[in-house]
Amino acid sequence: MNKIYMDNASGAPMHPQAIEAMIPFLKDGFGNPSNLHQFGRMTNEAILTARGQVAKLINAKPGEIIFTSSGTESNNFALKGILESHKKKGNHMITSEIEHFSVLNPLKTLEKSGYEVTYVPVDKHGMVNPDDVKKAIKPTTVMASIMYANGEIGSIEPIKEIGAITREKGIVFHTDAVAAVGQVPVNVAEVQVDALSMSANQFGGPSGIGALYLREGMRILPLLQGGVQEGGRRAGTENITGIVGMGKAAELANAEMQQRVDKVRELRDRLKDGILKNIGNVFLNGHPTNRLPGNLSLCIEFIEGESVLLFLDMQGIAVSSGSACTSRSLKASHVIMATGVDAALAQGTILFSLGVNNSDADIQYVLEKLPSIVNRLREMSPLYNTRGKKS
Repeated sequence: MNKIYMDNASGAPMHPQAIEAMIPFLKDGFGNPSNLHQFGRMTNEAILTARGQVAKLINAKPGEIIFTSSGTESNNFALKGILESHKKKGNHMITSEIEHFSVLNPLKTLEKSGYEVTYVPVDKHGMVNPDDVKKAIKPTTVMASIMYANGEIGSIEPIKEIGAITREKGIVFHTDAVAAVGQVPVNVAEVQVDALSMSANQFGGPSGIGALYLREGMRILPLLQGGVQEGGRRAGTENITGIVGMGKAAELANAEMQQRVDKVRELRDRLKDGILKNIGNVFLNGHPTNRLPGNLSLCIEFIEGESVLLFLDMQGIAVSSGSACTSRSLKASHVIMATGVDAALAQGTILFSLGVNNSDADIQYVLEKLPSIVNRLREMSPLYNTRGKKS
């Protein structure tokens, strides 16, 4: 049976060269980077190299990169650390309705401790209107956090326009760029962000390692307290092998960016066109063109996305029904619902997230298997038998 992986938004396969770069440090990289002896110097130099590689990927300075354990930690660190360090200015925060739960849930906790949060809406394509962010700013506003791109529906937000507004108003601007970094070009200077979260497993690095870009001079309180690692901003002995793998993956993503984008976008469009041509009552989620190259999010009417996922899995095809953080929930995605999709239709969401390892043969195989799966599930649907066959 074929084994086809189209769930790269949940975590992409590691690049072989990133694995090779990590192997020596799995064997001999046990020296603590904080120590001055030769073993510590070796690992410290490896971290410095990786910091530079990650910084280059987003056009930052090496000293502006703080290594963390994940995109989730980076988001928590940015929100809690920046808000707390600026609390004398105010207690108001701006975000969007479609943020990842690693942004929404920390904000719920902060609201309970006295912070005020404004949740700006999105349009039918999942796009934030920069004017809504501007209108939400008030004298007590400290920070805005708007994701760079949504990993569920693929829409790329107008970050540059929002960054211009926040910079003019003197508001700290954080973006969750986990879904974007390594997938599309990201330039922190151009979009005027003050903090940016990323995760290595989105662009060919290992899981368990992420980073937070923090603009030089930006104040933040440590989320983890202890030693002086990461310039005193993130305590704990560094994950040497993970950092090395992230650095190498960042270097490769930077060098291969356009080649990857072109390949994945072409495959995604072939898959989209084939599905829309051969299956009726299927609707595209997210912006039709301004979207991540590998993202194809669809609502298939009269069936549940989880059922499609399971039937595809039996054919060796791995996809998702939305965010990996909600894939075991029976609730419709808050992201899909925020775009105005009907709750019943939202339950039919299926997400194909393609990567550089996918091929033309993969696309053809999915197009061969999916129509019969959808037809079979629809035949079991009372709603389809009463309404669908007439449409």
